[in-house]
Amino acid sequence: MIRAVLFDLDGVIRHFDPRSVAEIELRHGLAAGTLEGSAFAKPLIDEVTTGRITRAEWVRRVGERVGSMAAAEEWGTQPATVDDAVLEISDELRASGLRTAVLTNGTDTIPAEIEAHGIADRFDRFFNSAQIGFAKPDVRAFQHVLDALDTTGTEVFFTDDSPSKLAGAARLSMRTHLFTGAAGLRAQLLAAGVEFQQPRDETTREFRGGAAAVVRGRAPSARSESPPQERSCSPRP
Repeated sequence: MIRAVLFDLDGVIRHFDPRSVAEIELRHGLAAGTLEGSAFAKPLIDEVTTGRITRAEWVRRVGERVGSMAAAEEWGTQPATVDDAVLEISDELRASGLRTAVLTNGTDTIPAEIEAHGIADRFDRFFNSAQIGFAKPDVRAFQHVLDALDTTGTEVFFTDDSPSKLAGAARLSMRTHLFTGAAGLRAQLLAAGVEFQQPRDETTREFRGGAAAVVRGRAPSARSESPPQERSCSPRP
């Protein structure tokens, strides 16, 4: 029986527009794919996502590699949107008695980014590879989550938008799902026997002066009708 649902962050909850990267490269005279080709190349990406270097150092090294610190810094502050439909799934799962958590291959700034997006209270736990010391698909990252949640692999449903990241979870007998959208995720959770329940108090987000705050209300449609909120934060590792 599923007792906990584990979400990836980037590409599932949070999304970056690839057109933004293309525009940055064009403005700075870089060939298409230069920035992310440098940023996500090994061993650099492994160093930042396991906490051996900071995000600031990561961006600095990307700037050195591409020959433009300005381009790297702009790339490092591109806006992202949060998928309210996925947040609603988490809310409904928690209302039904399940725990929800996030496991991200992140950097040292993930805690601040979570707060900036106003989603800190939408999940029970956040697990950051930069703090764990191991990154997906390393089974040690997933085992850390299982130990912290006091669950077994068969009791956890994990969704990620990257097929390669699912491998480690599958090795620990987690039920895995390749994320392509909130509707597909909901359908797969139902197929796994997971029940949904509307929260007694709906959570909505207000943005005052650019800062995210959590407020309580009773209008079930409040979140789904509001447009995605943008925040500047680190691109996905």
